[in-house]
Amino acid sequence: MKVWESPMAGLLREWKVGPGDSFRVGDELAILESMKMEIPLVAEMDGKVEALLVEPGDFVDEGTHLLRYQEIP
Repeated sequence: MKVWESPMAGLLREWKVGPGDSFRVGDELAILESMKMEIPLVAEMDGKVEALLVEPGDFVDEGTHLLRYQEIP
């Protein structure tokens, strides 16, 4: 299993995926709010969500583990 890290500090606004969901390159996985801007967090690989590690409304730092996933070749 791999983990997906936050690219910046901010507030996790919303998950667009849940445990067991598959995703593909370019899919929007979550919305992060930073400096009053909403930033979509987009998948850079194909995968399947194993677990969400933070809740909407949580503040995260750059590098915080957001979700655990299995990469799909």
